[in-house]
Amino acid sequence: MLCTRIVNADVVTMDPARPRARELGIWRGLIAGLDEEVSALPARRVLDLDGATVLPGFIDGHVHLMWAGLKSRAPSVAPSNRAGDVLAVVSDAVAAAAPGAWVDLSGYDQRPLGRHLTAAELDTVGRGRKVFLAHISGHGCVVNSAIMDLLPAGIRTEGFLAEESMGRARALRPPHSADELVRAVEDAARVCRSEGVTACAEAGGGSALFAHSPIEGAAFQLAHDTGRLPLRLQLMVAADALAPVTAAPGDTTSYAIGLGLRTGFGSGRLSLGALKVFTDGGMMARTAALSRPYEGTDDAGRLQRTARPLRDIIVEGHLAGWQLAVHAIGDRAVDLALDALERAQRIRPRPDARHRIEHAGLVRPDQLPRFAAAGAIAVVQPAFLRHFGDDYATIMGAERAPWLYRGRGFLDSGVRLVGSSDRPVADGAPLRAIQFMVERASLSGRTIGPAEGITVEEALRAYTVDAAYACRWEESAGTLTAGKRADLVVLGDDPRRVSTSRIGEIEVVRTFLEGEESH
Repeated sequence: MLCTRIVNADVVTMDPARPRARELGIWRGLIAGLDEEVSALPARRVLDLDGATVLPGFIDGHVHLMWAGLKSRAPSVAPSNRAGDVLAVVSDAVAAAAPGAWVDLSGYDQRPLGRHLTAAELDTVGRGRKVFLAHISGHGCVVNSAIMDLLPAGIRTEGFLAEESMGRARALRPPHSADELVRAVEDAARVCRSEGVTACAEAGGGSALFAHSPIEGAAFQLAHDTGRLPLRLQLMVAADALAPVTAAPGDTTSYAIGLGLRTGFGSGRLSLGALKVFTDGGMMARTAALSRPYEGTDDAGRLQRTARPLRDIIVEGHLAGWQLAVHAIGDRAVDLALDALERAQRIRPRPDARHRIEHAGLVRPDQLPRFAAAGAIAVVQPAFLRHFGDDYATIMGAERAPWLYRGRGFLDSGVRLVGSSDRPVADGAPLRAIQFMVERASLSGRTIGPAEGITVEEALRAYTVDAAYACRWEESAGTLTAGKRADLVVLGDDPRRVSTSRIGEIEVVRTFLEGEESH
């Protein structure tokens, strides 16, 4: 007997062998079949969807659930339009904190201010607390003197800290408790479910830049064990979490996490994914590494500094058997990533490595064939240009702006394209991202690289079929096919049949994870 039979539905399977259906059966968390395969079977529940559209549950290929949940609980200074307004929010947060406490705030953005705030300004409202004002990109912060004075003299600034320096400041914060982290993960995951997301990849546990506790992995496991992880999660491990190991002469692992575990360990709703390697920063903080400077400046961003050369980290991860997720936003960082991936494959060919380049924010035309030849998967964040595109296009200039967060260029070059959010940096709703991938319009209406627009069908694949492939879930997710998990989303309309401008407004009616419903 079926657990559930869905009837009177417009089932869009994303499976070319059987693209559409009207009925779908669910048995013990799996898809039992479609139409005639299940129509005569008894079911405990028959769900009539009155013509609603059913799609595979969306897969967000790059998120930060822990950070998103913690950020939602922190006071925000957004929008950061006037220094006085920012300082007023900081003052209120400080007043509510215990003497000597660490005070986290979010939403800081220097761009509307035209400059960065300073430690001295934060000192005027800090009252002896340690004030950490996080940049919206996640790649920088402003701190007051109570934190700055604890840092090595060589990295002290007037207040703004980026990348590794930010990480040094963050490391001074007392760790969040496991319970705080579980609540943060649960809260963010429930938002994902409400937007039709049934699975995602957490992008970089154990990172020196973004760590919230030395036992972050245990917090994810606790969320899973206590039923507070309402979606499927693949946990990337930051390269910072690896330590040197001396293995047998025939082995090729020189750096590893405990017991040499790597991509593929675990199953069900929680497993290990790729090894995350940061090569540069972000465009909003002007730390993405470019081959030539940001427009109107002499600043070309920066590559991450590390004890080991970045190329060596990437090669060592490949040799140890990891799938790699290389953070590379600027085109200079993309060059580094491609150089290292090419070298790694020459040393030890792994045709099905499925290495990923996360963000791929600025990719030159000459880099596209190399991307394809390396077998690299492009994991992009369409919402970045939707929300920040006016700024990005301005700082790249007329020649480079069309190369931002490409779509058509990747697909036409034979590169798999995966959609993601980088939640909480930007809006995480897949339907709004899919709309942007088609129309390439920022919130102001500015069209950015219109030739990079793709079809609705291709954008849906980026959040289903190809996202599943990037996470090595293609045997169990990504299409509505018999035997796969009953992870699906019910929409109030078919994204392929409404006008492009309405895709982001389509209602998410229900979301099923292994046949379990939320609505």
